[in-house]
Amino acid sequence: MYDLIGDIHGHAEPLKNLLEKMGYKQRHGVWRHPGRKAIFVGDYIDRGPAIRETLSIVRAMVENEEAIALMGNHEYNALAYAYKMPDGRFLRAHNSMHNRQHQATLDQFRNYPELWADYLDWFYTLPLFVDLGDLRAVHACWDQDHINWLSSNNHYTMSESLLIDSYEWGNKAVEVIEETLKGKEFNIPEKYAWPDKDGHIRTTNRLKWWIDPQAGTYGDFLFNCPPELKNKPVTAELHISVYPSDAPPVFFGHYWMEDKYPIIQSDNVICLDYSVAKGGHLVAYRWNGESKLNEKHFVVSGES
Repeated sequence: MYDLIGDIHGHAEPLKNLLEKMGYKQRHGVWRHPGRKAIFVGDYIDRGPAIRETLSIVRAMVENEEAIALMGNHEYNALAYAYKMPDGRFLRAHNSMHNRQHQATLDQFRNYPELWADYLDWFYTLPLFVDLGDLRAVHACWDQDHINWLSSNNHYTMSESLLIDSYEWGNKAVEVIEETLKGKEFNIPEKYAWPDKDGHIRTTNRLKWWIDPQAGTYGDFLFNCPPELKNKPVTAELHISVYPSDAPPVFFGHYWMEDKYPIIQSDNVICLDYSVAKGGHLVAYRWNGESKLNEKHFVVSGES
């Protein structure tokens, strides 16, 4: 059975606490469980105080078959930030916003350039999604059309060619990678623009891709919905692939949930990102084969 773990962002102490609470023991430098396996949903780097230790824990578990580690958008961004094109440009521009987003990682690897290069190579091995039949996991969004495209093109992990394609507008890879690793977005009127967690003014909101937009209000459908829109029915004509209620359970991170206690999004949908990098908690879900998810299976770091 599997223990699915949310975004860590360099917070190794909550990770060790969480693993310990779930019965994992460190043996020969690897956290192990006699009857379970961890699935990490991505975002190991940036923001936190112990990024090298976090990567060491996760990678050791993966290489000893104690875990599966998915790619998050921060690992994807790191690859693009490091990838230099023949003309000298980097795929992900080295501007003030991107520099700030990566600063904690850059600082903590400043004296370990070879180790950082090795981790960048390792990021290319991280699955973009996992489908185990009765269980699915992805960093931000499970859109079956995108999963089918990735599978049919043998893009189970990132490659240099896919990385480059994902930055060339007009390429199908742009939409697929953007939405799989960063989620789907909805354009809101400019008068409702809002500052995100990094202080950038946004005119788009991430949407809840498991909810039928025509069945409720903007507040039901959007993350960080502007108060003025919350109670308004969704009037925009949207064509999104809603995650089916009879599909296998799907787990993901990415969305900086702020609830005091973790909640189930629907019977077969769970977000595991509870903002550990903003004073929240690191959260896991212990999956035992059930098709209908159960809130009693959550485990939260730091709680007795």
